[in-house]
Amino acid sequence: MINSIISKIYSKVGIKSKRTKNITKHVGLSFLFRFGSIACSFLLVPLTINYLDTQNYGLWLTLSSFISWFAFFDIGLGNGLRNKFSEAKALGNDSLVQGYVSTAYFTLGLISLVLIIFFLIVNVFVDWTVIFNADKILGKDLSILMPIVFSFFCIQMVVKLITTIYVADQKPSVRSNIGFLIQALSLFFVWVLTQLDKSSLLLFGAIYSALPVLILLIFNLKAFSSKYKLYKPKISFFKKEYLNDIFGLGIKFFFLQISVMILFSTDNLIISNIFSPEKVVPYNIAYKYFGITNMIFGIILTPYWSAFSEAFVKKDFLWIKKSIINLNKIFYGIVLLTIILFLISSFIYKIWIGDKVFIPLKLSFFMAVYFIQYNFYLPYNMFVNGAGKVQTQLYSLVFAALINIPLSIFFAKYMNFGSTGVIIATSVCLLPQAIMLPIQYGKIINNRAFGIWNK
Repeated sequence: MINSIISKIYSKVGIKSKRTKNITKHVGLSFLFRFGSIACSFLLVPLTINYLDTQNYGLWLTLSSFISWFAFFDIGLGNGLRNKFSEAKALGNDSLVQGYVSTAYFTLGLISLVLIIFFLIVNVFVDWTVIFNADKILGKDLSILMPIVFSFFCIQMVVKLITTIYVADQKPSVRSNIGFLIQALSLFFVWVLTQLDKSSLLLFGAIYSALPVLILLIFNLKAFSSKYKLYKPKISFFKKEYLNDIFGLGIKFFFLQISVMILFSTDNLIISNIFSPEKVVPYNIAYKYFGITNMIFGIILTPYWSAFSEAFVKKDFLWIKKSIINLNKIFYGIVLLTIILFLISSFIYKIWIGDKVFIPLKLSFFMAVYFIQYNFYLPYNMFVNGAGKVQTQLYSLVFAALINIPLSIFFAKYMNFGSTGVIIATSVCLLPQAIMLPIQYGKIINNRAFGIWNK
């Protein structure tokens, strides 16, 4: 049914190619799985608040954001593999594909092992209550929890490569399926925890961190014993030249990831330190609520990265142009949805969270503005990433990352905007992206891109 609806929408906007029919199929399945994920994610919020209380939930959000910064230690290998996998498969070179897969897995595995050992040593000397502005009584629990969460996070970086492979093979619905299973099981286990007499941040964090790793391991074993048996990672296929191929493009994605981490993962820490962990909660709830628009648009856009890679290699520029036009038409619907979500936000918050957390109207307004701006340039972002022409994006995001933290502090603290100032700062930082990416797309697609615009 969902596939039929998406097909009708695409037919209305003129999407008919074989490549896009594959996209339509996986977009339909992705909507189904992501709808389930969103439902589970929304149910998790009040359930987790009830189990942990507002302060500990805010601490968990801050802690999770801090840990996520270390994702940049994949040095762009995930995104590099995504592009190189698509290119090699488009050329029908299975041996090269296996080389890229093996090299990515073993390189990232080694990096993760080194990170875990390093973190276990450093953890002995760090007082996490100071870093997270938390109650001193939580010191012992945090000293145990942090290495557990970090270790599972590092292992997840490796086993998560299977989702990159599915997306690179233009089967993104599998990643959505994995995400749904993780959210559903997390919801179940958190519900089980609520049946216990005593809340425990340590127990919650350990279970919540272990579940994704377990599910991803199962999908790795299944994929490499059946559909992707030809690409099963083998140490004999690890080669320096493959690493150079992946890393050559991946290093650019690496710096992009660092910039993105600073832009999107420091918000909770900034709010926690300027105000308190409790203030992270309304910000995160508003972000999650309006993030629905980004989730929906993201489901539609995700297959296009690898499809753009394939089309760019085959010089199918007509399909690329038509796709961008149609994605822009869909964006107008996303804008309308965002406006509707803002108008009914107070009503939805009351049903969803009740009176436990208050979300200011101005926070909802600027969160809506931010997501409209962010969604606007995503189609161009997908094309530029798929084509591997990311130098311009790299410079603009590095600049944005450098000014984001001081600008967030300025708006939040000195302009008295509170947590709303943080999302205002992020919107300001991303303005160059919203301007430059459409310009770069126009230059590349019309064969007028020279210098930095073509790198």
